Amino acid sequence: MSTTITSPTTATAPDAISDDERAAILEAVRDFAEAELAPHAREWDAEKHFPVDTLARAGELGLGGVYVREDVGGSALTRSDAAAIFEVLAEGDTTIAAYITIHNMVAWMIDTYGSDDQRQRWLPRLVTMRDLGSYCLTEPGAGSDAAAITTTAIRDGDEYVLTGVKQFISGAGAAAVYIVMARTGEPGARGITAFLVPDGADGLSFGTLERKMGWNAQPTRQVILDEVRVPASSMLGGEGQGFKIAMSALNGGRINIAACSLGGAQWALDQATRYVKERFTFGEPLADKQSVVFTLADMATELRAARALVRDAAAALDAQAPDAVMQCAMAKRFATDVGFRVANDALQLHGGYGYLQDYGIEKVVRDLRVHQILEGTNEIMRVIIGRELLGG
Repeated sequence: MSTTITSPTTATAPDAISDDERAAILEAVRDFAEAELAPHAREWDAEKHFPVDTLARAGELGLGGVYVREDVGGSALTRSDAAAIFEVLAEGDTTIAAYITIHNMVAWMIDTYGSDDQRQRWLPRLVTMRDLGSYCLTEPGAGSDAAAITTTAIRDGDEYVLTGVKQFISGAGAAAVYIVMARTGEPGARGITAFLVPDGADGLSFGTLERKMGWNAQPTRQVILDEVRVPASSMLGGEGQGFKIAMSALNGGRINIAACSLGGAQWALDQATRYVKERFTFGEPLADKQSVVFTLADMATELRAARALVRDAAAALDAQAPDAVMQCAMAKRFATDVGFRVANDALQLHGGYGYLQDYGIEKVVRDLRVHQILEGTNEIMRVIIGRELLGG
C-alpha cells in the first residue's frame, strides 16, 4: 500500500480532518481489506491461522495506532474516524478487524496513561504492529464483575511480583506486551493497578489455545503469571488507578467492537442482496418474494440505525460528553445485537447454502456472536444505561 493513514500535522488535526481526507483514508483501508483480508478470511478461520505478517502490513498503513499521538508514529485520528475504519476492515475479515481494535486499545492506554519512557519504549513498534499488544482484565472467576479480580501484585523493593491467571486473552502468546490488571490494595475497584508485562518475563506462560465457535484466526489463551517480577516503573498510571484505566479503555473498545459488527453485518447483507437476485424458486427470483423484500428492508434499516448510534457514541467520546459512557454502552448493545441478527438473517436467506463454509456467511455469524459478550456483555450494557437513566 502506498497510502498511509495519517491526520494533518497540527496537534488539533483530528478535529480538522476534511471529508475528502476521510474518504481517501477509507478508500485505502477498503483496498487493504479487499486485497489482504477478504481473500484469506475463510482459510485463516479453517486453519486457525493468526496472520502476523498481514498485521505488520496493516501497521505499515497506519492501522496499529489509529488514535495514538503522532510523536510516536500514531495516526492521531478521532474515535469517529476509527469507527469508520474498523467497520470497513471488518467487511474484509471480522476476526482480524476485531483483533486490530484490541491492539489499538492497548496502544491507546499506553499513549494516554503511560510515562514518556513507557510511550517511547512500546509505542513506536506497537503502532507499526511489528509488536502486538494484549489486554488482560478478565479472570476465570471474574468476568462481568471485573472489580473482583484476584490477580495480585505485591511490592518487593523496586519491583512488583504478579501472580494470577487471566482468561480469554486475545493475542496471548503472540503479543510483545500485556497490560495486566492486578490487585495492589483493598478489595474492589480502588485496589486495582495496571502493569505493563513484557513477553518473555520469567514466570509468564500461556494456556492452550481455546477451541472457539468463532474468532478462530486470532489466538485466545489464558495468561498465567507465576510470581512474575516487573520493575515498579512498569506500573501504568498510578497505584489504584487500574480499574479506572480499564473502564476508560472499554468505552472506546465498545465503539470499536460495535463498528466491527456493522462491517461484518454489512458484508452479509450485501451477499444476501446479491444472492436473492440470482436465486430462482418457483420460477421467479427470490427478490420478487414480498417476504424477502421485507426482510432485506428490515436488515438495512436496523443496520443504518445501529450505524447512527455508533457514530453518535464516537462523537460523544471525542467530545468527552458527560453521557459518553452511556452512549458507548447503547451503541455496543444495539449494534452487536443488530449485527448478529442481520448476519443470521442473511444466512437464512441463503437457505442451505448459507450453512456451507464456501459462502462465508456462517463464519460471519459465528464471529459476530461473541461481540454480544465481550467488552462487557450486552446485559451489562443495559445495567450501565439503566443506572445512568436512574441517576447512578
